[in-house]
Amino acid sequence: MNKRKPKNYDVYELIAKNIKYYRKEKKMTQAELAEKTEYSHEFIRRIEAPNSKKNFSLEAVSNIANALDIDLELLFSKKLMEKEDNENSQK
Repeated sequence: MNKRKPKNYDVYELIAKNIKYYRKEKKMTQAELAEKTEYSHEFIRRIEAPNSKKNFSLEAVSNIANALDIDLELLFSKKLMEKEDNENSQK
């Protein structure tokens, strides 16, 4: 049996991708999310930017989850990243 080794994901990148996914699912702009969280638009943009250095707290993640009206644990889920990896490996 050839078992695939689980891929390690950078937790900041994982959370950032999930924030972007759920924000778009809620049809919310970065500016709207920034307003709901009382963070700057630049802060939200930097979190979601794929090539930026990520530096945010658990408190910020919790506030963003509340603003998106989702369970905090969804922002830590690897399902989206794994789906993306599977789609990329099939190309």
